[in-house]
Amino acid sequence: MNNAQTVVFNGASKNFGDLCALDSLSLTIPEGSIYGFIGPNGAGKTTAMRLMLGIMQPTSGMVSVLGSDDSRTVRSEIGYLPEEKGLYPRMRVLDFIVYMGRLNHMDKKSAVSRARELLEEFDLINWQNDKCQSLSKGMGQKVQLISTLVHNPKLLILDEPFSGLDPINTDVVRSMILNRVKEKATVILSTHIMEQAESLCSALVLINKGRAVLEGPIDEIRAGDTVYLEHDKDETVLQGLPGVVSMKQFGRGVTLRISDEQDTQELLRAIVDRTKVIKFDTTSASLHEIFVREVGEDVEVGEDVEKGRLNGE
Repeated sequence: MNNAQTVVFNGASKNFGDLCALDSLSLTIPEGSIYGFIGPNGAGKTTAMRLMLGIMQPTSGMVSVLGSDDSRTVRSEIGYLPEEKGLYPRMRVLDFIVYMGRLNHMDKKSAVSRARELLEEFDLINWQNDKCQSLSKGMGQKVQLISTLVHNPKLLILDEPFSGLDPINTDVVRSMILNRVKEKATVILSTHIMEQAESLCSALVLINKGRAVLEGPIDEIRAGDTVYLEHDKDETVLQGLPGVVSMKQFGRGVTLRISDEQDTQELLRAIVDRTKVIKFDTTSASLHEIFVREVGEDVEVGEDVEKGRLNGE
């Protein structure tokens, strides 16, 4: 396993006057990994990304990127997809991608060749001579992603890369991310689609109010304290079960969050005494459940959250 470190936050904080946007963040992102940043509106995720890019400097602490304490010196080895889109509307698609490659120290011939290769990969080659303003939202998102990839960066920082994409193009972007990791790139992914974070990331940090609430390998973060139950009565028969911290009903099923010391077999026996059990499944908690558990009292949980999505910063 490669132990090289792509990004290191060491007690990094960022203040804007009296506002602390990021508070003593410490984490290590290993080379060749897909690392997730999740959190509610205004949590500090975008601030952390801007520190990595050198757009901002930490008020205190340190951020190291690709071995440098000043990421501006390695900027051409980083690809950044911001959440706010920045296509030049009157520029031709190919010209825009080539221009972004040239900004990252590519020669024109290499930039044109690589741009066309990526346009083929993303099924956009027939639009290479169209102006960016003529593209649909999804096509524009893919063009901006191509401009992020054109110079073959070692580090990809992607802020909401699935925004505006239909299911087919979402799969294209997923494949791109996985392929870049196979080629030894590191991907930092900020997304409010919990299913994507859960299926793609090997590790992540959950940031709330500028602080890291949870950080580490995703399997450890999701380690099971959850039971899914289906039974033939209503949830009132489950009141007062031993070791049950909380319950949430989903149709005829209910998710039980249990204490660490609670034995699941003892819990099952207690349930069987009260109702007929159709399904009893000990499982890891989903990222959606973890998110709501950790920060649900601090944000308004609306329709998007119930669908496993959260509003952007």
